[in-house]
Formats: sequence, C-alpha cells, structure tokens
Amino acid sequence: MDKYLESSKRLIKFLDANPSPFHVIDSLGKMYEKVGFKRLFEREKFEINKGENYFVTRNNSSIIAFRVPRGDFKGFNITSAHSDSPTFKIKANAEITVENNFVKLNVEKYGGMIIAPWFDRPLGIAGRVIIKNGEKIEEKLLHIDRDIIMMPSLAIHMNREVNDGYKYNAQKDTQPVFAELSSKISLLDIVAKELGVDKEAILDTDLFLTNRVKGTIWGANNEFIAAGRLDDLQCVFAGAESIIEAKNKNSIAVHCVFDNEEVGSGTKQGAASTFLKDILIRVNKALGGDEEDYLQAVARSFMVSADNAHSIHPNYTEKADPCNRPMVNKGVVIKYNANQKYTTDAVSGAVFKDICAEAKVPVQTFTNRSDVAGGSTLGNISNTQVSLNAVDIGMAQWAMHSPYESGGVKDTYYLKTALKQFFETDISTKLD
Repeated sequence: MDKYLESSKRLIKFLDANPSPFHVIDSLGKMYEKVGFKRLFEREKFEINKGENYFVTRNNSSIIAFRVPRGDFKGFNITSAHSDSPTFKIKANAEITVENNFVKLNVEKYGGMIIAPWFDRPLGIAGRVIIKNGEKIEEKLLHIDRDIIMMPSLAIHMNREVNDGYKYNAQKDTQPVFAELSSKISLLDIVAKELGVDKEAILDTDLFLTNRVKGTIWGANNEFIAAGRLDDLQCVFAGAESIIEAKNKNSIAVHCVFDNEEVGSGTKQGAASTFLKDILIRVNKALGGDEEDYLQAVARSFMVSADNAHSIHPNYTEKADPCNRPMVNKGVVIKYNANQKYTTDAVSGAVFKDICAEAKVPVQTFTNRSDVAGGSTLGNISNTQVSLNAVDIGMAQWAMHSPYESGGVKDTYYLKTALKQFFETDISTKLD
C-alpha cells in the first residue's frame, strides 16, 4: 500500500493548500517552474525551442502546460481537467444586517452542489482580490484559513419535517452568519488586514466559501480517501505529476486545466473557449509549422478528458447501471454515453484500454442507467474548438459535488500511472 498511500498523501496536501481555482493555478505554475517549465504570456510572442517545457495561464484560473520533444513532433497528446468545484460565491456588497444585531453574508450558488453538508460546519473564505497599487491594478490571492463563518441549521423543533426531505431556498437558507453588528468590522476590513493593504485600495473581488475540514485517509485498513474538491482536482493533480515525469519523444504532451466546468465552460477560460486552440496554433507556428502542418498534427492527436466518475454506492446499489458498475480502488473508469455526453467511442476506448494495459493499470467502465440523464464533460465541449479523437475517463468516487467527497486510496496512483503512459505513447502507431 505504500505507493498508493504516498500518492494520496501528496494529493491531500495539494487539496488542502488550494481552496480556489486561482490558488490551484498558482500552485501548478510553481510546480512547473520548480522543474524547469518556462512561463509564456499570451500577450507576448511565443519563443519555443525543441526539447523544452512551457506553460501558459488565462485569467489565472486556467493553465496549459506542454512538453516539446527534441525532434519533430507528430501530434499532441492532450489531457484535460478542471480547476473549479461547486461552492458558494460571495456577492458584491455582501453584508446583511438582521434584527439590528447579526451580520450575515449574501452568497449565491456556484455550480450544482449538494447543499445539506454545507450547514453546521466552520467555513473559510478564499479567492482573489483586485487592488489599486499606484497606477497599476494588481491581483492578490486570499485565503482566510480560519473558522470565520457558518450556516447554522434551523432547529428540528422549528421544522419537524426536516428529516422527511427539505427543499432549500438559496436566497433564504444558505446565507452564512459572519459577525455581531456590535463588532463593527466588515468583510473588507478583514480582507484588507489579511492582505496587508488599505481597504480603500480594494477595487473588486472573486471570493468563495471554503470547507475547512482537512483531507484524510480513512477506513479499517486505510483503504479510502476523503477531501473537498476531489472532483476534479484529483485529475488535475495526477495530470500535473504525470506530465512532469513523462518522457515524450514523438508528440507534444499537453496538460490543460480549465475553469468554469461546473457552470458550463462558456467563459474565456473555459473548455468552450479558444484557449486550447489558440495555444496549439501558436506552438505549431513557433516551431515553424504552417496551417496545413497544424491540421495534420491535430488529426494525429488524442485527448484524455479526465473528470471524476461515480462509484457504485454501498447504500444505493440500485442507482448504478446493471452491467457497468465501477468501484473505488478498482482502477481508471472509462465513460460512455449514447447521446454523446462523453466523447468515448469504440476507437478511443480501445486506444485508452490498450494504454492502461501497457501501464498495468486496471480499467472499469461507466454508463448511466438508461432512465437517468448524465452530465457532459470537458471532452465534448473542447472538441468544438479542437476536433480530435478523445476518451472520457475519471476516478470512481462517492458524494460528488458535496463539500467533502470520498474515493479510493489507490486511484490517484492508478490515474497518474495511466496518464504518464499516455504521454509517452506514440498514438500514430496505434491508429495508422
């Protein structure tokens, strides 16, 4: 179990340190720079050399890293994942006074979440703050890593039917308590103090509530892992580790992390944007290729869209498909859907199964029950910009979109091993 535990411990450390997409991308950039990746900027000309590694960010909440082989490249081996998770975003002018005594914060849902677990637990605040510094506008990361707010439940004495099912009202029920009015302290007062700036210098914010319960390894034999944001930072982290370690000879290895998947990906930094297409075109051009070279390279490329999957649940076994019943700790899950919610088809599924076999990583399959609609992922969205063979995968987990999710302790290791093998594979030898 040692290799599985070590991989899971590294993942937990990453999750605990990165409570917002902005922290995730900042952390990834530092990981890449530490091992010699060079940062490029979209507003500047790309100077790219064979045999070197690079990364680019957009909105500081999405990132694309890539490794250029020493020789001519055939295509792009691409993995994609997303940096965001369902949570609550703090609205502008957030303080609401109640009964001339309490102050609560006005928040709104971000993404499709399980609401109930957010109640009665201490919460922090994280995100980014935009400040004016002289003539410049600057961005600063914020992580208020203390028990600063909470959403208290209504006592059962005042809602006797709460255990029979309750429909939450996002405006009424989920506004967290922040302070007593007599404290005479505002949210911006605390933000300014945390950042060491004048409150008047703060121009705007993108701030979210964060679950402060740390990740853990649990179970009778340490079989399981639990943490916030497993979906999809488990795939983000495994992809980053794998591209750092992979030795690619024939293709450009690319690891994409997009923001805003949980709300449809339709932003300038989302999978539906031109971000990936822009970077691939510019990389091809910087290496001396023309439009025809780019189109040929894309035709020889392959994407692994990595977004976590549902494990069969011990208490709800009937919710799983009768024939495709993935479980935690049993390997990478390949996802299929007849209505094209996932990109996997027989060709891409076969290619990835073969890669996993070469890596000695077990494979499972997932389909929804035929009477249950599933959600779409990054693969088919990004394919509207860059059309290529793609497979949708994930790691099996429980409680997806809860603020505290669970999975298997072996699965991060499995995913990293499979993705490393993918980055080192010449796809053209399998498909030509």
